[in-house]
Amino acid sequence: MTLRPLAQAMQGFFITGTDTEIGKTFVTAALTRALAATGRRVAPVKSLAAGQEFVDGRWVNEDVATLLAAQNLGLTDAEVGPLQFREPCAPHIAARLEGRGIARDALLAAIRATAARADLALVEGVGGFRVPLTDTWDTTDLAVDLGLPVILVVGLRLGCINHALLTAEAVRARGLRLAAWVANTVDAHQPHVTDNLHALQAGLKAPCLGHIPRLSDPLAAPACLDISPLVAFA
Repeated sequence: MTLRPLAQAMQGFFITGTDTEIGKTFVTAALTRALAATGRRVAPVKSLAAGQEFVDGRWVNEDVATLLAAQNLGLTDAEVGPLQFREPCAPHIAARLEGRGIARDALLAAIRATAARADLALVEGVGGFRVPLTDTWDTTDLAVDLGLPVILVVGLRLGCINHALLTAEAVRARGLRLAAWVANTVDAHQPHVTDNLHALQAGLKAPCLGHIPRLSDPLAAPACLDISPLVAFA
């Protein structure tokens, strides 16, 4: 896995998670709204999206639609979701099923083009931190190529401490900075939440932006976040 120099400096964050289906897109949308409320122009990008439904005559990915609704820059579906596949599975499998390739340089160029329209880009990964994209490139390489500090979304459920600490270790092992983390409630009935949060804070050694409970109104999520630790990076 070779490192490539950045074509240009990007401002923003790479959003990763402890697993799939733990709320990365939900948190990215909330951060988009919270940072935009400070007057910053914020571009959310779903780097790769797998899984589309045919809605009103077009193919729609739910995560891309969520991020599209959260931004106010007039970005298009293709700018927010530069690489989308139909099948809801690992992206390298989805690409193979459609007879398409995942081109490293083209994807990076598309992400950077969207980021150039904003003060900050929030680039969301796919699945956990290390997901294969090609035989020689994975999402850890994508994060390194972009060179952005990382925000880790921790899905609060059984096993989250182990998953979070291993992910943080992997982030730092690749020379990236763990800027912050967010606790997002996945299992509303998880016991000992306070103890889990204390263990995560001690182990991750990075600022916690907040603990998001199960919300009936997703638009309430930004109020659960304290984005002040991100100011030093942004």
